[in-house]
Amino acid sequence: MMMMSRGCTRLGSSIGPRYLSTATTWRTLSKDCIKAPAAGVRCKSTVALGGDKQQEEKQAVGAKDAKGIISYWGLEPTRVSKEDFAPWKWTCFRPWEAYSADLTIDLKKHHAPATLLDKMAYWTVKALRWPTDVFFQRRYGCRAMMLETVAAVPGMVGGLLLHCKSLRRFEHSGGWIKALLEEAENERMHLMTFMEVSDPRWYERALVFAVQGVFFNAYFLGYIISPKFAHRVVGYLEEEAIHSYTEFLKELDNGNIQNVPAPPIAIDYWRLPPNSTLRDVVLAVRADEAHHRDVNHFASDIHYQGRQLKEAPAPLGYH
Repeated sequence: MMMMSRGCTRLGSSIGPRYLSTATTWRTLSKDCIKAPAAGVRCKSTVALGGDKQQEEKQAVGAKDAKGIISYWGLEPTRVSKEDFAPWKWTCFRPWEAYSADLTIDLKKHHAPATLLDKMAYWTVKALRWPTDVFFQRRYGCRAMMLETVAAVPGMVGGLLLHCKSLRRFEHSGGWIKALLEEAENERMHLMTFMEVSDPRWYERALVFAVQGVFFNAYFLGYIISPKFAHRVVGYLEEEAIHSYTEFLKELDNGNIQNVPAPPIAIDYWRLPPNSTLRDVVLAVRADEAHHRDVNHFASDIHYQGRQLKEAPAPLGYH
């Protein structure tokens, strides 16, 4: 019992300080669902101002985390620090997974639809854009949030199906499983970032459930039937994402959306300067979408040439 007690003490002391960080509190702006930092307020996490009850809940969660997790198996969290030896506070990604976005990528590249499948993919995406424009209009903060909940699905579905195929056929995937899962994780990190500066309404959260359920199953079926069509759809989706983020930047430059400070998670994930703003974040995200566009159009081209993805080395780490 004494040995167990000492182990728990060590575990709690190693976890505690790393899960508590001081960051700026955010308030929701009225025009868009963008949160701006509230002046003169400091707290233990980046949250929207929602009353004493919400603050108490956050503090309770922080206190629970500070105690650590007691387990028979004795697995302690990995001690990770930045290059300057400061504690690394993110568990969703590690320092070696951070990178600097390639902002020099060509944003205007477009795959002109030539075949029937290409045209079907192109007009499918165009048809999906119309209800999005009607629903969100110029609220690009929440539009980006919704976009990322959908954009993170194809990579996970494609990676899952390639994973199962690799197991069934006892063959390598050429790195494409990892490449597609990297894409899905990158899109999910976009969402985690925008959740720090956006405050979606309850019906927008409900819409995520509906859209994700429909899109996941539709894309799953589409990928089984025709991978080249599925990847082409994603390529055109990414082209639309580039357009949306370009419009987002215009709204920021015109002052219609407040250019708030970049959230800490974005600064660490894209290795941005400490004084970066939301505009810098949108530039990085747009560059990521351009890379995803290239990867998916490339994957579709491989299938159009009658080849399998494993025959062409996957563009791992292509950001």
